[in-house]
Amino acid sequence: MATVLAIETSCDETAVAIVNNRQVCSSIVASQILVHQQYGGVVPEVASRQHLETINQAIAQALEQAKLDWEKIDGIAATCAPGLVGALLVGLTAAKTLAIIHNKPFLGVHHLEGHIYATYLSEPTIKPPFLSLLVSGGHTSLIYVKDCGKYETLGQTRDDAAGEAFDKVARLLKLGYPGGPMIDKLAQSGNPQAFVLPEGKVSLPGGGYHRYDSSFSGLKTAVQRLVQQFEKNGEQVPVADIAASFQETVARSLTKRAIACALDYDLKIIAVGGGVAANSGLRKHLQAAACEPNLRVLFPPMKYCTDNAAMIGCTASEHLALGHTSPLTLSVQSRLSLTQVMDLYQIG
Repeated sequence: MATVLAIETSCDETAVAIVNNRQVCSSIVASQILVHQQYGGVVPEVASRQHLETINQAIAQALEQAKLDWEKIDGIAATCAPGLVGALLVGLTAAKTLAIIHNKPFLGVHHLEGHIYATYLSEPTIKPPFLSLLVSGGHTSLIYVKDCGKYETLGQTRDDAAGEAFDKVARLLKLGYPGGPMIDKLAQSGNPQAFVLPEGKVSLPGGGYHRYDSSFSGLKTAVQRLVQQFEKNGEQVPVADIAASFQETVARSLTKRAIACALDYDLKIIAVGGGVAANSGLRKHLQAAACEPNLRVLFPPMKYCTDNAAMIGCTASEHLALGHTSPLTLSVQSRLSLTQVMDLYQIG
Protein backbone atom coordinates (compact mmCIF):
# COMPACT_ATOMS: atom_id res chain seq x y z
CA MET A 1 0.00 0.00 0.00
CA ALA A 2 0.99 3.62 -0.48
CA THR A 3 3.08 5.67 1.95
CA VAL A 4 1.69 9.21 2.12
CA LEU A 5 2.87 12.41 3.75
CA ALA A 6 -0.27 14.32 4.73
CA ILE A 7 -0.91 17.87 5.90
CA GLU A 8 -3.95 19.07 7.86
CA THR A 9 -4.52 22.83 8.36
CA SER A 10 -8.31 23.18 8.13
CA CYS A 11 -8.69 25.11 11.40
CA ASP A 12 -6.40 25.64 14.39
CA GLU A 13 -4.02 22.67 14.36
CA THR A 14 -0.96 22.50 12.13
CA ALA A 15 -0.58 18.77 11.60
CA VAL A 16 1.69 16.60 9.46
CA ALA A 17 1.80 12.81 9.40
CA ILE A 18 3.25 9.96 7.39
CA VAL A 19 0.98 6.95 6.98
CA ASN A 20 1.55 3.63 5.25
CA ASN A 21 -1.80 2.00 4.50
CA ARG A 22 -3.41 2.17 7.97
CA GLN A 23 -0.21 2.30 10.00
CA VAL A 24 1.00 5.65 11.38
CA CYS A 25 4.73 6.14 10.83
CA SER A 26 4.75 9.62 12.38
CA SER A 27 2.24 12.20 13.57
CA ILE A 28 3.00 15.82 14.47
CA VAL A 29 0.27 18.14 15.79
CA ALA A 30 1.01 21.76 16.72
CA SER A 31 -2.06 23.10 18.51
CA GLN A 32 -3.02 26.77 18.48
CA ILE A 33 -5.37 26.57 21.48
CA LEU A 34 -3.28 28.86 23.68
CA VAL A 35 -3.12 31.45 20.89
CA HIS A 36 -6.89 31.55 20.37
CA GLN A 37 -7.94 31.25 24.02
CA GLN A 38 -7.44 34.98 24.54
CA TYR A 39 -10.07 35.64 21.87
CA GLY A 40 -12.59 33.06 23.12
CA GLY A 41 -12.53 31.19 19.80
CA VAL A 42 -10.64 30.68 16.56
CA VAL A 43 -9.66 33.84 14.65
CA PRO A 44 -9.19 32.79 10.98
CA GLU A 45 -6.45 35.29 10.10
CA VAL A 46 -4.48 34.43 13.23
CA ALA A 47 -4.85 30.70 12.47
CA SER A 48 -3.50 31.17 8.94
CA ARG A 49 -0.44 33.08 10.17
CA GLN A 50 0.29 30.42 12.78
CA HIS A 51 0.13 27.71 10.10
CA LEU A 52 2.63 29.66 7.98
CA GLU A 53 5.05 29.90 10.90
CA THR A 54 4.77 26.23 11.86
CA ILE A 55 4.27 24.18 8.69
CA ASN A 56 7.91 23.76 7.58
CA GLN A 57 9.08 22.63 11.00
CA ALA A 58 6.17 20.18 11.29
CA ILE A 59 7.05 18.61 7.91
CA ALA A 60 10.69 18.20 8.94
CA GLN A 61 9.68 16.65 12.28
CA ALA A 62 7.32 14.17 10.60
CA LEU A 63 10.06 12.94 8.27
CA GLU A 64 12.55 12.72 11.12
CA GLN A 65 10.12 10.85 13.41
CA ALA A 66 9.28 8.33 10.65
CA LYS A 67 12.99 7.95 9.76
CA LEU A 68 12.10 8.24 6.06
CA ASP A 69 13.42 10.28 3.17
CA TRP A 70 11.49 11.53 0.15
CA GLU A 71 12.38 8.45 -1.90
CA LYS A 72 10.15 6.37 0.37
CA ILE A 73 7.15 8.70 0.06
CA ASP A 74 4.62 7.65 -2.62
CA GLY A 75 2.30 10.64 -2.47
CA ILE A 76 1.62 14.03 -0.86
CA ALA A 77 -1.82 14.91 0.53
CA ALA A 78 -3.50 17.86 2.20
CA THR A 79 -6.96 18.71 3.46
CA CYS A 80 -8.67 20.89 0.82
CA ALA A 81 -12.24 21.11 2.19
CA PRO A 82 -14.17 22.02 4.25
CA GLY A 83 -12.54 24.51 6.61
CA LEU A 84 -11.17 28.03 6.93
CA VAL A 85 -10.10 29.13 3.45
CA GLY A 86 -6.89 30.90 4.52
CA ALA A 87 -5.85 28.03 6.76
CA LEU A 88 -6.58 25.41 4.09
CA LEU A 89 -4.53 27.36 1.54
CA VAL A 90 -1.40 27.09 3.67
CA GLY A 91 -1.53 23.30 3.81
CA LEU A 92 -2.67 22.81 0.22
CA THR A 93 0.02 25.11 -1.18
CA ALA A 94 2.71 23.33 0.84
CA ALA A 95 1.51 19.92 -0.37
CA LYS A 96 1.37 20.98 -4.02
CA THR A 97 4.85 22.48 -3.80
CA LEU A 98 6.29 19.30 -2.29
CA ALA A 99 4.52 17.19 -4.92
CA ILE A 100 6.08 19.26 -7.72
CA ILE A 101 9.59 19.39 -6.21
CA HIS A 102 9.75 15.66 -5.46
CA ASN A 103 7.67 14.52 -8.47
CA LYS A 104 5.02 12.80 -6.37
CA PRO A 105 1.28 12.34 -6.91
CA PHE A 106 -0.85 14.95 -5.14
CA LEU A 107 -4.15 14.28 -3.34
CA GLY A 108 -6.66 16.73 -1.90
CA VAL A 109 -8.61 15.17 0.97
CA HIS A 110 -12.06 15.93 2.37
CA HIS A 111 -11.76 16.70 6.08
CA LEU A 112 -14.85 14.68 7.05
CA GLU A 113 -13.69 11.64 5.11
CA GLY A 114 -10.55 11.95 7.22
CA HIS A 115 -12.60 11.72 10.41
CA ILE A 116 -14.25 8.56 9.06
CA TYR A 117 -10.84 7.05 8.37
CA ALA A 118 -9.59 7.91 11.87
CA THR A 119 -11.33 4.73 13.03
CA TYR A 120 -9.25 2.65 10.60
CA LEU A 121 -6.08 3.74 12.40
CA SER A 122 -7.03 1.67 15.47
CA GLU A 123 -9.32 -0.85 13.72
CA PRO A 124 -7.51 -1.58 10.42
CA THR A 125 -9.56 -4.69 9.64
CA ILE A 126 -13.03 -3.14 9.55
CA LYS A 127 -14.74 -2.90 6.19
CA PRO A 128 -17.77 -1.03 4.88
CA PRO A 129 -20.69 -0.91 5.04
CA PHE A 130 -21.04 0.76 8.44
CA LEU A 131 -22.56 3.86 10.02
CA SER A 132 -20.35 6.81 10.86
CA LEU A 133 -21.40 9.31 13.52
CA LEU A 134 -19.38 12.47 12.84
CA VAL A 135 -19.53 14.93 15.73
CA SER A 136 -17.28 17.98 15.82
CA GLY A 137 -17.29 21.74 16.20
CA GLY A 138 -18.66 22.26 12.71
CA HIS A 139 -20.44 19.02 11.85
CA THR A 140 -22.92 16.55 13.33
CA SER A 141 -23.89 13.91 10.79
CA LEU A 142 -24.90 10.28 10.42
CA ILE A 143 -23.15 8.90 7.33
CA TYR A 144 -23.81 5.61 5.57
CA VAL A 145 -20.28 4.49 4.60
CA LYS A 146 -20.63 2.27 1.52
CA ASP A 147 -17.03 2.22 0.29
CA CYS A 148 -14.01 4.49 -0.13
CA GLY A 149 -15.40 7.75 -1.52
CA LYS A 150 -19.02 6.51 -1.48
CA TYR A 151 -21.15 8.08 1.25
CA GLU A 152 -24.80 8.89 1.94
CA THR A 153 -25.86 11.42 4.56
CA LEU A 154 -28.77 9.98 6.56
CA GLY A 155 -28.97 12.55 9.33
CA GLN A 156 -27.50 15.93 10.21
CA THR A 157 -27.88 18.89 12.52
CA ARG A 158 -30.34 21.58 11.45
CA ASP A 159 -28.46 24.36 13.27
CA ASP A 160 -25.56 24.25 15.75
CA ALA A 161 -23.21 21.29 15.57
CA ALA A 162 -22.68 19.36 18.81
CA GLY A 163 -19.16 20.72 19.32
CA GLU A 164 -20.35 24.24 18.59
CA ALA A 165 -23.05 23.83 21.27
CA PHE A 166 -20.39 22.71 23.77
CA ASP A 167 -18.32 25.84 23.05
CA LYS A 168 -21.33 28.16 23.35
CA VAL A 169 -22.54 26.62 26.61
CA ALA A 170 -19.00 26.76 28.02
CA ARG A 171 -18.99 30.46 27.23
CA LEU A 172 -22.33 30.90 29.05
CA LEU A 173 -20.85 29.10 32.07
CA LYS A 174 -17.68 31.24 31.83
CA LEU A 175 -15.49 28.18 31.36
CA GLY A 176 -13.42 29.52 28.46
CA TYR A 177 -12.31 27.93 25.18
CA PRO A 178 -12.34 25.17 24.00
CA GLY A 179 -15.57 24.23 25.70
CA GLY A 180 -15.83 20.47 25.12
CA PRO A 181 -13.00 19.25 27.39
CA MET A 182 -13.89 21.77 30.11
CA ILE A 183 -17.57 20.75 30.24
CA ASP A 184 -16.63 17.07 30.20
CA LYS A 185 -14.24 17.52 33.12
CA LEU A 186 -16.70 19.61 35.14
CA ALA A 187 -19.58 17.22 34.43
CA GLN A 188 -17.79 14.48 36.36
CA SER A 189 -18.60 16.30 39.62
CA GLY A 190 -22.13 17.37 38.64
CA ASN A 191 -25.57 15.75 38.73
CA PRO A 192 -26.69 14.85 35.17
CA GLN A 193 -30.30 14.63 36.37
CA ALA A 194 -30.32 18.05 38.06
CA PHE A 195 -32.06 19.84 35.17
CA VAL A 196 -34.40 18.63 32.44
CA LEU A 197 -33.19 20.15 29.17
CA PRO A 198 -34.74 19.83 25.66
CA GLU A 199 -33.21 17.33 23.24
CA GLY A 200 -34.06 19.46 20.23
CA LYS A 201 -36.32 17.27 18.08
CA VAL A 202 -36.77 18.18 14.42
CA SER A 203 -40.42 18.25 13.31
CA LEU A 204 -41.57 16.62 10.06
CA PRO A 205 -44.02 18.47 7.74
CA GLY A 206 -46.62 15.72 8.04
CA GLY A 207 -46.30 15.40 11.79
CA GLY A 208 -43.96 13.53 14.09
CA TYR A 209 -40.20 13.96 14.35
CA HIS A 210 -37.19 13.17 12.20
CA ARG A 211 -35.50 9.99 13.49
CA TYR A 212 -31.94 11.00 12.57
CA ASP A 213 -31.67 14.81 12.36
CA SER A 214 -30.49 16.85 15.36
CA SER A 215 -30.94 20.39 16.66
CA PHE A 216 -28.88 21.99 19.44
CA SER A 217 -29.69 25.70 19.27
CA GLY A 218 -32.76 25.27 21.51
CA LEU A 219 -30.70 23.37 24.06
CA LYS A 220 -28.15 26.19 24.14
CA THR A 221 -30.95 28.72 24.62
CA ALA A 222 -32.43 26.66 27.46
CA VAL A 223 -29.07 26.69 29.25
CA GLN A 224 -28.80 30.44 28.69
CA ARG A 225 -32.23 31.04 30.27
CA LEU A 226 -31.36 28.75 33.18
CA VAL A 227 -28.16 30.69 33.89
CA GLN A 228 -29.98 34.02 33.59
CA GLN A 229 -32.66 32.86 36.04
CA PHE A 230 -30.08 31.99 38.70
CA GLU A 231 -28.30 35.31 38.16
CA LYS A 232 -31.58 37.25 38.29
CA ASN A 233 -32.43 35.65 41.64
CA GLY A 234 -28.99 36.49 42.97
CA GLU A 235 -28.16 32.80 43.38
CA GLN A 236 -24.91 31.05 42.63
CA VAL A 237 -25.02 29.29 39.27
CA PRO A 238 -24.63 25.50 39.80
CA VAL A 239 -22.08 25.22 37.01
CA ALA A 240 -21.19 21.55 37.50
CA ASP A 241 -24.83 20.41 37.56
CA ILE A 242 -25.69 22.44 34.46
CA ALA A 243 -22.61 21.09 32.63
CA ALA A 244 -23.53 17.52 33.59
CA SER A 245 -27.18 17.96 32.57
CA PHE A 246 -26.20 19.55 29.26
CA GLN A 247 -23.69 16.81 28.45
CA GLU A 248 -26.21 14.13 29.40
CA THR A 249 -28.80 15.64 27.05
CA VAL A 250 -26.40 15.86 24.10
CA ALA A 251 -25.12 12.31 24.63
CA ARG A 252 -28.64 10.91 24.97
CA SER A 253 -29.81 12.72 21.85
CA LEU A 254 -26.90 11.57 19.67
CA THR A 255 -27.10 8.02 20.98
CA LYS A 256 -30.82 7.70 20.32
CA ARG A 257 -30.44 8.84 16.71
CA ALA A 258 -27.33 6.78 15.95
CA ILE A 259 -28.82 3.55 17.32
CA ALA A 260 -32.12 4.08 15.46
CA CYS A 261 -30.28 4.79 12.21
CA ALA A 262 -28.01 1.74 12.49
CA LEU A 263 -30.96 -0.57 13.18
CA ASP A 264 -33.13 0.89 10.43
CA TYR A 265 -30.38 0.37 7.84
CA ASP A 266 -29.22 -2.97 9.27
CA LEU A 267 -25.69 -1.69 9.91
CA LYS A 268 -23.82 -3.61 12.60
CA ILE A 269 -21.01 -1.11 13.24
CA ILE A 270 -21.18 2.51 14.41
CA ALA A 271 -17.84 4.31 13.99
CA VAL A 272 -17.63 7.64 15.78
CA GLY A 273 -15.34 10.45 14.62
CA GLY A 274 -14.64 14.11 15.34
CA GLY A 275 -13.70 16.08 18.44
CA VAL A 276 -16.87 15.20 20.37
CA ALA A 277 -15.96 11.52 19.97
CA ALA A 278 -13.59 12.16 22.89
CA ASN A 279 -16.51 13.07 25.19
CA SER A 280 -16.88 10.60 28.07
CA GLY A 281 -20.65 11.02 28.26
CA LEU A 282 -21.16 10.12 24.60
CA ARG A 283 -18.81 7.14 24.87
CA LYS A 284 -20.64 5.82 27.92
CA HIS A 285 -24.14 6.29 26.52
CA LEU A 286 -23.46 4.89 23.05
CA GLN A 287 -21.55 1.83 24.24
CA ALA A 288 -24.27 0.99 26.78
CA ALA A 289 -27.11 1.44 24.28
CA ALA A 290 -25.37 -0.74 21.69
CA CYS A 291 -25.24 -3.81 23.93
CA GLU A 292 -28.83 -5.01 23.67
CA PRO A 293 -29.15 -4.77 19.86
CA ASN A 294 -25.65 -6.30 19.60
CA LEU A 295 -24.11 -3.38 17.71
CA ARG A 296 -20.38 -2.74 17.63
CA VAL A 297 -19.34 0.82 18.52
CA LEU A 298 -15.85 2.03 17.59
CA PHE A 299 -14.17 5.18 18.88
CA PRO A 300 -10.76 6.36 17.63
CA PRO A 301 -7.99 6.82 20.21
CA MET A 302 -8.24 10.23 21.87
CA LYS A 303 -5.33 11.64 19.85
CA TYR A 304 -7.17 10.91 16.59
CA CYS A 305 -10.54 12.39 17.65
CA THR A 306 -9.44 16.00 17.26
CA ASP A 307 -7.96 17.27 13.98
CA ASN A 308 -4.80 15.45 12.94
CA ALA A 309 -2.94 14.59 9.75
CA ALA A 310 -2.77 10.83 10.40
CA MET A 311 -6.45 10.46 9.48
CA ILE A 312 -5.85 12.52 6.31
CA GLY A 313 -2.89 10.32 5.41
CA CYS A 314 -4.89 7.14 5.99
CA THR A 315 -7.62 8.45 3.68
CA ALA A 316 -5.15 9.51 1.00
CA SER A 317 -3.27 6.20 1.18
CA GLU A 318 -6.41 4.26 0.30
CA HIS A 319 -7.38 6.63 -2.51
CA LEU A 320 -3.87 6.49 -3.97
CA ALA A 321 -3.86 2.68 -3.81
CA LEU A 322 -7.08 2.76 -5.85
CA GLY A 323 -5.46 4.97 -8.46
CA HIS A 324 -7.08 8.23 -7.36
CA THR A 325 -5.02 11.44 -7.62
CA SER A 326 -5.94 15.13 -7.65
CA PRO A 327 -5.00 17.76 -10.23
CA LEU A 328 -2.58 20.49 -9.17
CA THR A 329 -5.30 22.97 -10.14
CA LEU A 330 -7.48 21.77 -7.24
CA SER A 331 -8.60 24.66 -5.04
CA VAL A 332 -9.74 24.88 -1.42
CA GLN A 333 -13.41 25.10 -0.48
CA SER A 334 -14.92 26.32 2.77
CA ARG A 335 -17.84 23.96 2.27
CA LEU A 336 -18.15 20.72 0.34
CA SER A 337 -20.62 17.89 0.83
CA LEU A 338 -19.13 14.53 1.74
CA THR A 339 -21.13 13.04 -1.13
CA GLN A 340 -18.92 15.06 -3.52
CA VAL A 341 -15.65 13.47 -2.39
CA MET A 342 -14.91 11.85 -5.73
CA ASP A 343 -15.04 15.27 -7.43
CA LEU A 344 -11.62 15.84 -5.85
CA TYR A 345 -9.97 13.02 -7.79
CA GLN A 346 -8.95 11.83 -11.23
CA ILE A 347 -9.11 8.07 -11.72
CA GLY A 348 -6.51 6.18 -13.70
